[in-house]
Amino acid sequence: MNRLKIVFMGTPDFAVPCLEKLVETEDVKAVFTQPDKPKGRGFKMIPTPVKESALKYDIAVYQPKSLRKGDDAEKALEILREISPDLIVVTAYGQILPKEVLELPEYGCINIHASLLPAYRGAAPIQWCILNGEKKTGVTSMQMNAGLDTGDMLVKRETDIGENETSAELFERLAEMGGEVLLETIAKIKNHSLEPVKQDDSLSSYSPMITKDMSRLDFSEPAQKIHNIIRGITGFTVLDGKRLKVYRSSLSGEFSTAENGEITDIKNFGVKCGDGQIIRFEEVQLEGSKRMKVSDFLRGKKLEKGSILG
Repeated sequence: MNRLKIVFMGTPDFAVPCLEKLVETEDVKAVFTQPDKPKGRGFKMIPTPVKESALKYDIAVYQPKSLRKGDDAEKALEILREISPDLIVVTAYGQILPKEVLELPEYGCINIHASLLPAYRGAAPIQWCILNGEKKTGVTSMQMNAGLDTGDMLVKRETDIGENETSAELFERLAEMGGEVLLETIAKIKNHSLEPVKQDDSLSSYSPMITKDMSRLDFSEPAQKIHNIIRGITGFTVLDGKRLKVYRSSLSGEFSTAENGEITDIKNFGVKCGDGQIIRFEEVQLEGSKRMKVSDFLRGKKLEKGSILG
């Protein structure tokens, strides 16, 4: 079968491997991504990672504010009708597609989602898998419908989650896996071997947006839960009146009867948690300083044994 005529819709880093795989094998006619956003003190407009990637390949880029209402939506629909794609591929686009777009391509719209559907539908599946202490996750391609991540599953690939693996590390692995799942899905579309599987809604779970307050570390909680917060969304606490971000940690397997949040080990930055177990901070950033490994941090910062964090 000839190369498919494809429109790609995506926005963050996670979507870039999918776009790059498509460029190698199919005819990508256009890319739709979110509008540029201002960033930094100078409020300089920053393009999305997908836009940057598309421009490297000289692919036409469109950035409508909405596909569902207003002038932008009408123009976008006109562009899509003119292109008349065989398939629309969506990966972390950040917009809901209207019925007119879903029904436009011959092969419909497929989505690459970073979870083992029907688990972890929604905006932040990678972070929530780690927050909830899951041992496995993966990537699922699905035929899109009007619901939120509710379409028929097409190809699914699974992977183990490391006990100390962070969401950033898992993000990178699943992004590459997403590209592989996409190519497998398209190959099956071409040879007519897809076997769509309906999702069992009774097994579904939802992964809402992450909020800043979720990162605050509560040392009355068990060590594993605190470890999962640090791995999943980066935790923070207060040390000597300054905010301390914690990017990486490990479970010591050691226990203490000290107070919750008490520093019990000044050589390894060990802190006692609610279940008695000591958690060790591995990578931190104190307010006004740089992110660094704890071994480097402790060269410039003397901890007081018995101090209470938070």
